[in-house]
Amino acid sequence: MKKSLGAKTLVYPTPVFIVGTYNEEGKPNVMTAAWGGICCSSPPCVSVALRQAAHTYSNIVVKKCFTVSIPSEKNAREADYFGIVSGRNEDKFTITGLTPAKSDFVDAPYVQEFPLNLECKVIQSVEIGLHTQFIGEIVDVKIDAALAEGDDPIIEKIKPLLYAPDSKNYYGVGEEIGRAFSIGKDFK
Repeated sequence: MKKSLGAKTLVYPTPVFIVGTYNEEGKPNVMTAAWGGICCSSPPCVSVALRQAAHTYSNIVVKKCFTVSIPSEKNAREADYFGIVSGRNEDKFTITGLTPAKSDFVDAPYVQEFPLNLECKVIQSVEIGLHTQFIGEIVDVKIDAALAEGDDPIIEKIKPLLYAPDSKNYYGVGEEIGRAFSIGKDFK
């Protein structure tokens, strides 16, 4: 028998996105966002949902772009810190010792030390209650070369950080279960 939990923000896994922007003076900032994900294949797009109160929100509205850096498990402390304090009050890069890298295709920084980085230009925004969903067309993806075979990222080497919204804990990726679009063919 199923038990009703009511209306909750509960989906597994929830990504840990580090959203990068510059403010109007060109100061780099990052924030942690868990409300987001891939939202279109063609053009390739990712969405992030932010509250208007977030410093990053106003930066995206002005610059019309952002980056998404994917932290690895080893960067859990830094990723958590990025979501605890505001870039209005703290220089998050200086405090953590991480490096803001200038994007090649958009006017937003990404975290150099994080293994996977998406450069995005805003193509749409949607007001949804407390949050605004920014849809960014992915114009480039960067990865540490040692974490890919050719153009294919290796998730076991990236070790992306995951978030559980119910317990508010971070997790890592588990073992491979099977190949998508293949293991289900047994039912044909």
